Amino acid sequence: MAIKQRLYNVVFESDTEAGKRFDVFLLWIILLSVLVVMLDSVPEIGTRYAAVFFATEWVLTIIFSIEYFLRIWISPKRLKYLLSFWGFIDLLSILPTYLSLILSGAQYLLVVRVFRLLRIFRILKLARFNTEAQILIEALKSSAYKLSIFFMAVLSIVTFMGTIIYVVEGGKEGFSSIPKSIYWAVVTVTTVGYGDIVPQTVLGKFIASLAMITGYVFIAVPTGIVTLEISRSSQNNKKCANCDSINQIAANFCNRCGKPIK
Repeated sequence: MAIKQRLYNVVFESDTEAGKRFDVFLLWIILLSVLVVMLDSVPEIGTRYAAVFFATEWVLTIIFSIEYFLRIWISPKRLKYLLSFWGFIDLLSILPTYLSLILSGAQYLLVVRVFRLLRIFRILKLARFNTEAQILIEALKSSAYKLSIFFMAVLSIVTFMGTIIYVVEGGKEGFSSIPKSIYWAVVTVTTVGYGDIVPQTVLGKFIASLAMITGYVFIAVPTGIVTLEISRSSQNNKKCANCDSINQIAANFCNRCGKPIK
């Protein structure tokens, strides 16, 4: 059990020095594997270095396989890990290579490993990025209700504008249906402006001008909501007395120096 616990701290946690080294090593292996898959897909390069890419991919797959089964072995809740998002991604990172033995072209599915790079915030444990990411997540959770209400209001407005512009333009110039007109309203309100559908009447252009101006309000409101929640969340952090770095409120150890946080 002691061995499993030590391995668990290295593989699943990054607070220790060994855990950091393991995660950084894993990150570079992931980057190398994605690079190999991409280069192998280029006809000129893939044909010339086919043997090198084949050998490299199998070495990397063996490493990922060992890591995957190691995570299963040391995990206290194996089924939870297997059914988790990262457990699924870990499986997909090794499965395509084995499938390539019987299915031609399956190896290119290995680009799914790029999703594992999302672990970079946990792997590198850089105080600034990790803490701010957690603050942003907490802010989004706290503002979810307000944002959902605002989204419903925006949806109602673009539906109304789309219906009005459909009536005003008389179903011509691309406004052939209410759904297409709502699409135009969304594109206009978000200030994207593809220009594939353009109102031709004076009243239609006036409505379009109102939609463009209203779009700036739609951009500013959610930004203000999230910014307020970020400000509130950033006040609920712990400061390490040893290195003065900022840590999450639930942290027991500093993510920079590893010292206990009181």
